[in-house]
Amino acid sequence: MSSAAKHDAASALMLSARGEQSRQRILRAATEVLAETGELEVATVASRANVSDGLPYRYFATRSGLLAAVADDFQQRLAEAVVYRDFAGATWQQREQQCVFAWVRFLFSEPVAPVMLVGLGGDATVSASWQQRLSRAVEMGARNIARGQRDGDLPAGADPTILAAAVLGGVQAGVAAALASKPQPDQAQVARSLWHFVRGAVEYVEARGSAREQNKATKQRGDADH
Repeated sequence: MSSAAKHDAASALMLSARGEQSRQRILRAATEVLAETGELEVATVASRANVSDGLPYRYFATRSGLLAAVADDFQQRLAEAVVYRDFAGATWQQREQQCVFAWVRFLFSEPVAPVMLVGLGGDATVSASWQQRLSRAVEMGARNIARGQRDGDLPAGADPTILAAAVLGGVQAGVAAALASKPQPDQAQVARSLWHFVRGAVEYVEARGSAREQNKATKQRGDADH
């Protein structure tokens, strides 16, 4: 590669890095504005990011595109903190309790969470992205419930996907209500209450052996019938 070509490549890389810095600065500003006001005006975001009014459109095309990027960034951070984590534990209870408490902890720590949970349903672009992320979270939850059923930690028979969707919806609705409350309830108490809800939703049996023995007995009866 010639010296001129190397220089051009280095310049392009530098411009790309600067562009990504600008994009991230706009994204952070948009998140802050949305958290503070519940609204997203591009001019306000540009002012907060200390960029020209037109620069956000260069990176996000439209207001809707910027809003979708904020929502996607929020969901990605939630996924990394909770959804995609492999919580350690020999039983469904041990794994799921950690997951519920981590979910609540993340949402309480995010200033933009109240808006994300209840305020963006009217935007089609955001709704499509949100639904895709939600489907992935339900899929991961269903796997954990199915594992609990196989291990005898949970009663067999109920559809894991339906249970996971119900649990996820309930937890997010519960946190949304808590974040909107004045005064805001204690985070640990909210987590404990939601964990109690989750256990009831999946018919968790406190005595570990009870569900295991119930599933074993059901299997034995089925084998005897054949």
